[in-house]
Amino acid sequence: MECDKALNLVEILNALEDGIYITSPDHTVEFMNRAMIEQFGEGVGKKCYEVVNSSEVLCPWCRAKEVFSSSTGVSSEIYIPHRDKTYRIIEVPIQNLDGSISKLNIYRDITLRKDQELQLKAREQDYRRLFENVAAGVYVSSKEGHFLNANMALLKMLGYEKKEEFLKIQIQKDLYVRPEDRIAFQHLIEDDGQVVNYPVEFKRKDGSTIPVLLTAHSRKDYGGQVIGYEGICVDQTQITQMQQKLREAHDFLNNIIHSSPNAIIGADMKGKVIIWNKGAEETIGYSAEEMMGQDVRRIYRGKTAYEIMAKLRSPEHGGVGKLRGYPLTFNGREGHQVEGTLSATIIYDDKGKELASVGFFVDIGERLEMERKLRRTQEQLLQSEKLAAMGRLTSQLAHELNNPLYGIMNTLELMKTEIKPDNKRRRLLEMSLSETMRLADMLRKMLSFSKPDQEQRRPVDINTIIDEIMLLHEKQLRELDIKIELDFTEGLRPVMASKNQMRQVFLNMVSNAKDAMPSGGLLKIRSNSGGSFLRVHITDTGTGIKPEHIDKIFDTFFTTKTDSARGVGLGLSVCYGFVKDHGGDIKVQSTWGQGTTFTIMLPMMPPEV
Repeated sequence: MECDKALNLVEILNALEDGIYITSPDHTVEFMNRAMIEQFGEGVGKKCYEVVNSSEVLCPWCRAKEVFSSSTGVSSEIYIPHRDKTYRIIEVPIQNLDGSISKLNIYRDITLRKDQELQLKAREQDYRRLFENVAAGVYVSSKEGHFLNANMALLKMLGYEKKEEFLKIQIQKDLYVRPEDRIAFQHLIEDDGQVVNYPVEFKRKDGSTIPVLLTAHSRKDYGGQVIGYEGICVDQTQITQMQQKLREAHDFLNNIIHSSPNAIIGADMKGKVIIWNKGAEETIGYSAEEMMGQDVRRIYRGKTAYEIMAKLRSPEHGGVGKLRGYPLTFNGREGHQVEGTLSATIIYDDKGKELASVGFFVDIGERLEMERKLRRTQEQLLQSEKLAAMGRLTSQLAHELNNPLYGIMNTLELMKTEIKPDNKRRRLLEMSLSETMRLADMLRKMLSFSKPDQEQRRPVDINTIIDEIMLLHEKQLRELDIKIELDFTEGLRPVMASKNQMRQVFLNMVSNAKDAMPSGGLLKIRSNSGGSFLRVHITDTGTGIKPEHIDKIFDTFFTTKTDSARGVGLGLSVCYGFVKDHGGDIKVQSTWGQGTTFTIMLPMMPPEV
């Protein structure tokens, strides 16, 4: 992860137009971005003064010692003769992963600002009026370091009341907080003839300091020799304080954003991510390095992003530019779905133009999952109550009906013996007997549902049970033009089960598959193992199950058979109950019009040691 961050940082630095390089305390260049290399040539491993100034000694403007001893860094403007360019330099200390300190240097080309050179070519009267009345401090100084003249604004700025007293001070010693700044200033102005917005700190008469921007040019004699300097001092106290307040406000806002436990996501109007806080990292799973500058639509499902923007621009969801409490599911890392609510707003400029959108996402996935579990539990309790009541009712009805029903069956059997086989009444008796037997079978299923067989469980070979069932039904299935394919995995461990209940489960499954293929088809049954479970897959090429029915097929008394004589919806319910009672499960996959696969999973007995 640290390596990925480093690579991302290098890419960011290489994308900047400003020249950037990093140096060690011994002035060795450790890194140069692409813009720096284009301007000064490859110099990693060399000394910075060799690369920047083509010199064998430290640059006259070098402030490395000051930077390494400070925590905020410094900035300055210099002119580099062999480049014939003026740069604004920002130098800040940075701490490396191993705890060592390096210096980050940012070179910005400000040569075009030369058009701001002072052109004090006005007439003497205009010059004097400007000199005395301008709000900034104006001065004329000698090369040796004394003021020759200064306006009242400069005296007031530095806390002096009388000009005579001010003209006696030594500039380098009494005015500059850092005397070396005076030397650097002289080098710059004599090399280039002028200095524009050179930042320094001056000492006031009472010893307090004041940040100042110097703009000056050199004064020359008739022979072209520099004899002094004249320029303007601009008090930067208010600007510095304002910049500090802006930085503090920015840092405070940034801390609020990144400290929020909820996901805060911002994107420009092209959909590129510009804000991705820690909450977003933890909630959605992607890091800020992965998402910054990426298309925010990657975390939205389908066209949800466009729908969100449409709602934000509509007055119907909290007002134009606002959206409150909108339920949403984000695409998290590796397909993980994150459910929650989104509140969002559009950021506008002073003219009402859309600049960006910011969303606040609250993850409520756990709460929703708890609510779903609670609903399922309530449904299961309700179903259990229904099943218990139905079980009691069916058991009572079955017992009450069995005795008279078997009496009717015996009577019909006796009557058959008294009527010749070719008599039409004999046929009617057989039909009555068949319907009565079907009714008895239905009652038997109801009894199995209400009070399952409690016979002792023994080790059972499931392959053998299925093979016996198919042997009995093979002729009937082939008469219905249903082909059979069996694929049993040999050596499967036995299942501790009730043999009769297992026979009933697979008989019901085969019967359902047969009913699903009235015009014939293919019935495939295969067995295998998965972990500690034995799996039996029963696949037919029949009508399939409609999507709206797939979650109901195991419900008691649910049936898709329109002919009431063929079933009452107990078969799959009873099978599901038997399998669950054995510690197993039944899964179903179906495509309407193409077929269905039931997968029955039963725990196998542990292997013998």
